Amino acid sequence: MDMSTGMNINRDLYAVLGLSSTATPDEIKKAFRQKAAEFHPDRNTSELAPVKFRAVREAYEVLSDPAARADYDDNRRRNLLESPIDTAHDIWVNYLSGVLN
Repeated sequence: MDMSTGMNINRDLYAVLGLSSTATPDEIKKAFRQKAAEFHPDRNTSELAPVKFRAVREAYEVLSDPAARADYDDNRRRNLLESPIDTAHDIWVNYLSGVLN
């Protein structure tokens, strides 16, 4: 958790939105709208809906801002190089939890 922003910096923001890291701004916006509608607490009664909705909103806030996205991508590349096994595991777990739920 990044204490300055309150965001979970270990989460793969692209995976949260179901996107690749080469997604265009339009693809990011479209994915955000779809996921936000899917997990909005007013529409989804699951106990996890508010948590997933916040994660989707946080991912969009970073990935829709060009400067924040560049910083995130730089950080992401560094983390992949420092701990590729842990990063691959986190991506796999996040991907599977999104597909299976």
